[in-house]
Amino acid sequence: MKTFQTAFRRHFGVFALLLAFTVLVVSTANAAEPKKVRVALFSWPGYAFWFVAKEKNLVPEIDLDIQIIEDPYQSFGLMSAGKLDVASSTAEYAPLAAAEGNGIKMVAYTNPSHGTDQIIVRPEIESAEDLKGKSVAVLEGGLTQIYMGIWLEQNGVSIDDVKFTNLIMDDAMAAMISGQVAGGEFWEPYAKNVKENLDGAKVMATSATPFWAKNGLLADSMYMRDGFVDEDGGKWAALTLKAYYEGVKYWREHPEEANKIMADALGFEIEDVELVIGDGTEENKGGIVVYGYSDGAKFMGVVPGDPELAALGQKNGQIKDHYDLVSDWWVKFGLIDDKPAFEDGVSLTPFEVLAESGYEGE
Repeated sequence: MKTFQTAFRRHFGVFALLLAFTVLVVSTANAAEPKKVRVALFSWPGYAFWFVAKEKNLVPEIDLDIQIIEDPYQSFGLMSAGKLDVASSTAEYAPLAAAEGNGIKMVAYTNPSHGTDQIIVRPEIESAEDLKGKSVAVLEGGLTQIYMGIWLEQNGVSIDDVKFTNLIMDDAMAAMISGQVAGGEFWEPYAKNVKENLDGAKVMATSATPFWAKNGLLADSMYMRDGFVDEDGGKWAALTLKAYYEGVKYWREHPEEANKIMADALGFEIEDVELVIGDGTEENKGGIVVYGYSDGAKFMGVVPGDPELAALGQKNGQIKDHYDLVSDWWVKFGLIDDKPAFEDGVSLTPFEVLAESGYEGE
């Protein structure tokens, strides 16, 4: 009996040791498995740094699952439903999300426009005054509508004196060339195509001028859903933000390779990618200024100092002024009734957690 008990204890001990080892191996494998992060963007080079981050596996802790969805409002709907975590889009949606209370926050201001956005009119139009009673192409509920509204008012024309026609870029370009609209807001490469195909087309305003560069209205940004922002104390949101900025950093260090990655992912010609973001060798050779982590964090007011890249004249914490400007125009256009609180539309958590980790970016 004693011999049996001794043998049983010996074999049981070996079994328990093997079981513990198996559990340890499985747990370690699970712990090392990257977290899937679902990201959406539309076809625009300013958002394509995500593809560089994924291709080069720049933040191994996360697995970027990237979708191209051309309608940003479809992306926001999927985010509200918990089917997407992150979306790259233009920087006008935060007040609309806050007013709707749909659980989406802007978390980063990524690329201020510096020439890519242009207000172009047909050959017969000589001034803003000539647009009275005519149609202009914009994306309603987008920055292009605000851009056009500000430019019209600066030139003595009320927004009520023109008809805003809601058109995506392909349709806006066709409408402009055919004469269905008298003017519109176009970004590259569509602006180039309008000017090449419509003799006498005139550029009336460009985001490269000091006024537009300094006020920072026209820009790209990043949005996250609340549940993702708050998960594990902001850990995954911060790592996702890091992945984006590591993509930017890699592009600066390897511009030719990175631009090819982005062009292939978007289905763009490399020349059209460079037309928007440049070739990485000069800070504003493209139509946008690509902010890295440091300038992005300064614009959001999370680290000290003013954004420095391209000397646009922007200031620390300018995201609050940007939010107020956009909110005021959405009230004016009747898209929202009142200006929502800043914290209802913007979350600084991802930047704060990333800054606390000691990350310095480029």
